[in-house]
Formats: sequence, structure tokens, C-alpha cells
Amino acid sequence: MNKDDLHGYVPAIATPFSDTGEIMEDAFVDLFEFLISRGATCICIAGDNGESWALNAQERGRLVRLAKDTSKGRVPVMMGISAPTIDASLAYVRAAEDYGADVLLSMPQTYVLKASEAELMARFEKVSAATDKPLVLYNSPRRMGFSLTIDQTETLLNNHNVIGIKESQRDFFYHTHLLDRLGDKMSVMTGPCHYIMPAFALGAKGFIATGPEFTDMLPSDMAAAGAGVPDAEYRKAHMQLTVLYEMLMGTATWPASFKAALNLIGLPAGIPRDPVLPATSADIDKIKRTFDHLGISYT
Repeated sequence: MNKDDLHGYVPAIATPFSDTGEIMEDAFVDLFEFLISRGATCICIAGDNGESWALNAQERGRLVRLAKDTSKGRVPVMMGISAPTIDASLAYVRAAEDYGADVLLSMPQTYVLKASEAELMARFEKVSAATDKPLVLYNSPRRMGFSLTIDQTETLLNNHNVIGIKESQRDFFYHTHLLDRLGDKMSVMTGPCHYIMPAFALGAKGFIATGPEFTDMLPSDMAAAGAGVPDAEYRKAHMQLTVLYEMLMGTATWPASFKAALNLIGLPAGIPRDPVLPATSADIDKIKRTFDHLGISYT
């Protein structure tokens, strides 16, 4: 897989857990097929939506194998390997290798909320030494506690098998400069869904974002709409993405609201695993009000 293969709609799939915390494999397959029907070009296992913090290496590998068996070559499978320690990340790398993930997604070290230049570079040197699989960087300041600089991103791109980045900076100035400088050298994938449409006009290749699961516009149509002249359909999609992002991120603890929203549209997302509690009835009412406002049908 190379940078030209990373484009369009790359959703991070939810991991459906039962009331007892077990992975519901049949439900996972249903979610996977739904995402393909929405135009996914690659699907990410063990991202934030998938509650990566609650999945061990064996479970990640099991989900990758299930995804590969379900995909049957229709889409490649990405797997998250982010962790505080290099030992944990390398255990995830081994699972990805053993079970056949096509590409890896990684933040710098998480939880410690800071990384010196030496610490940052050492982390990715050790990951790269352990695998030949292509790597997608993940810059999420709210989860890392700091942000990659564009200089650091370029250094990682030039020295490792990096094909792209999931850019979750909430500063559109940053997105603009990143796309201007590196947009032709790597696949820049938008994270915040309210940036999806405008980022395409600046050269983003796609998005790894939550929200397009629910929009009237198919995610597979957003690249053409975003790169074209804004019209009524563009404005509607952008507004839906914006309101969905505000509501989902502002309701319950992630990804409880996302799972509740998927359940409302008839998809078996289950409930979160410890330490996250399911959305409350008040949370679900809030989601319903937002869906009503946006004209999104639910059960």
C-alpha cells in the first residue's frame, strides 16, 4: 500500500461490545459491510472509535483477521498501534503482522503528554525497525497532549515508510500550512469532520473522521463535492458534518454517543467497554433532537 492508495473515506470502525464486554463478531461484520456500502476505501481497526484503549493485542489481531475475511480484498485494513510504551506498540505491531493488517496507524507516545525531539524520533525509529508495513501518522493534540509540528511530520515522512497522516488538529491554519507544504508528498487525511469539505479544496486526499456515517451525502461523494464549486448540496453536507461533530463530541464520554447514534440508525454497535459507560437516556434524547434537526431518520 502506498500514498496513492490512501484516499477517500477511511472510517474507524466501532468495536461492538455486549453487556458483558465481549466482542460481538456478527455485529462487527454488519458494521464493516455498512461502511463498505457507504464507500469506504479502507477501514481502520482499533482507532478511537474502536476503543483502542480497551483492546489488547490478541483482540486487535482477531478483529483484523475478521475484517480481512469479511473484506475478501474489497478494501485494505488499517490497525491502530498507538500506546504509551514502545513495548505495547510493538506487541500491536506483531499482532498486525501476524493477522495481516495492510497498514498501521500511530500517534507518538500517548498519556505522558509530552515528547522531546529525541523521544519522538526514537519512538518511530523503533516502530519502523520492527515492521515493513506502511505507516499513517496520527496527530491528535487532545489525545497526545501536544502536537506534531510540520517540521517533525516532514522528518518522519523522509526517514520512515510513512504514506500519510490523520490530521486531527482543530486549528485550520495548521491544516492549511500542512497541506501547502506536504500535500503532494503524503496523503493528508482530515480528522475533524467539520473540516472535511474545505480541506478537499486545499488538497486533502481523504478523511479518517466520524460523522459521515450519518450524512445524506455519501462519504464517497464528498471528495468531488469538496473539490468543486460549493453548492447547496455542499453546504448541506458541511452543515450536517459540523452539527454532528459538535453533538457527538459534546455528549457523554467517547465513543458512547457514537455507538448510541449508530444503534439509533439500526446498526448493532453495542455499548462501550469499561471504563466508558453507555449513553444515558438524556444523551440519547439529545442525539435524537440533533437527528430531527438535520433530517436524519432513526428507529
